[in-house]
Amino acid sequence: MKKTIVLFILFVLPIVAYLFFASGVNSFTSLPVINPKIDEMGDWKSLDGSSVKLNGKITVLGFGGFDIVKNRGNIFNLNQKVYERYHAFKDLQFVYVCPIGTEKEVQAIYDKCAEISDMKEWKFVFASPEDIMKFHTALKVKTELNKDFGTSNVFLVDKKLKLRGRNDKEEFIDSYDTFHPSAISNKLLDDFKVLLYEYKSAFKRNNNATKREI
Repeated sequence: MKKTIVLFILFVLPIVAYLFFASGVNSFTSLPVINPKIDEMGDWKSLDGSSVKLNGKITVLGFGGFDIVKNRGNIFNLNQKVYERYHAFKDLQFVYVCPIGTEKEVQAIYDKCAEISDMKEWKFVFASPEDIMKFHTALKVKTELNKDFGTSNVFLVDKKLKLRGRNDKEEFIDSYDTFHPSAISNKLLDDFKVLLYEYKSAFKRNNNATKREI
């Protein structure tokens, strides 16, 4: 009996613990909706002069603020922890809304990241502080912008302009911290994977339904 208990502790428990942590702490099969319909962005121009929209894309949404150079580490953290792993996923984009006048600083950050990453799905758009504040207010979140119209937190938006997060009894999350890499790994990455899984599962179901019809 004692030998069995020892063997259980030495071999079985570590495996169980690994499977638990590998599966992530989020038990959702579908990431909860925090806001069922956020506003679309205005006709704001990106670094290359093109227009960027949220509708039809899974979006990691951020606000750079006037002090974006000082907080560029947040973008680097997000790029390395999340973007690098999943940027090949179809219909995915990382969008940062920045104040008009920060184009030069943003371009420098973009170029630096481009040295180590394929930045094709990174979109930086520029708007007036008034438009940024109006857009952020319409998100209806607890996370506020700082005096520079930025935040270290990012938001998860699905293809139908629904803001996603956690809304269970134990924890409410409407945005995700990017300042600490550990916070990205423990919360953002976990929920982000759930959201991607939703779309992968829906795609497989639609594919199977189409094959049956044929």
